[in-house]
Amino acid sequence: MSVAHGVRRLGVIGAGQMGLGIAFVSAVHAKVPVLLHDRSAAQVKSGLSLMDKLLAKDVAKGKITQEAAKEARDRVTVVDELKHFRDTDMVVEAVSENLGLKQGIFRTLSAELSPKTILATNTSSISITKIAASTIPEGKTASDPEGQQSTSRVVGLHFFNPVPVMKLVELIAAVQTSKETLDRARAFAIACGKEVTSSQDVPGFVANALLMPFINEAIMCLEKGVATREDIDKTLKLGMNHPMGPLQLADFIGLDTCLAIQQTLYTGTGDSKYRPSVLLERMVDAQWLGKKSGKGFYDYPSQ
Repeated sequence: MSVAHGVRRLGVIGAGQMGLGIAFVSAVHAKVPVLLHDRSAAQVKSGLSLMDKLLAKDVAKGKITQEAAKEARDRVTVVDELKHFRDTDMVVEAVSENLGLKQGIFRTLSAELSPKTILATNTSSISITKIAASTIPEGKTASDPEGQQSTSRVVGLHFFNPVPVMKLVELIAAVQTSKETLDRARAFAIACGKEVTSSQDVPGFVANALLMPFINEAIMCLEKGVATREDIDKTLKLGMNHPMGPLQLADFIGLDTCLAIQQTLYTGTGDSKYRPSVLLERMVDAQWLGKKSGKGFYDYPSQ
């Protein structure tokens, strides 16, 4: 029996590629009003410009009508403070992979929003359980009714980049997450046009516990001089039928994101097999972050 997601209004924190993508599929496919928040006005402007381009492209391809595109765009409203999320039924956080940053946001959301609002994180590797624990009200414990209620509404909803194109969402339960929260989060992801898989709350979940060590190993091959960047990527594209080589894929993901996830795997497991490549660390130090910065393993001249 299907479960209604019950999301009449959604909040999205972060107007970067991921946050904007989540706002896009929520407005276009789930057809719910979206409140979008980002501390950077420039990021908001860039994100909304991208949404306009995506909608125009879908209209040009005949995927949606001009009227439907306008309706979707009108569903997205920018807000400058988190207090405006008070009437939302779900909030999805999509900021950078930083535990402290996410905990601060969830602590604020827990204090400001209705106790019935589902609090979802788009993290691709960080413990949902640790994030959930940050929502325990001040002066309360995890075993108090208020503590149990607050943490039970936290869930991992890991969308993939680019969100409008990639069909998967990973659903991750913290040890505190209630079945109702999981069921509603799954239903909402499906309403956004996604397929859903479930993972336990372990470092990297399923996707990045497999993908990031693969990318990291490819970087180590380059670091050791085993092969050139072109031959490493060509080997995987032509020999394994991958659509993109691991080094190019890392550039598209963002090398800073790859490093953050790899560090989470390493510290979360204590296993040396997850140690980040020194070359990856140095490239991030140099701000060679891949496609978004114009330089990574390959160069990306500005258009």
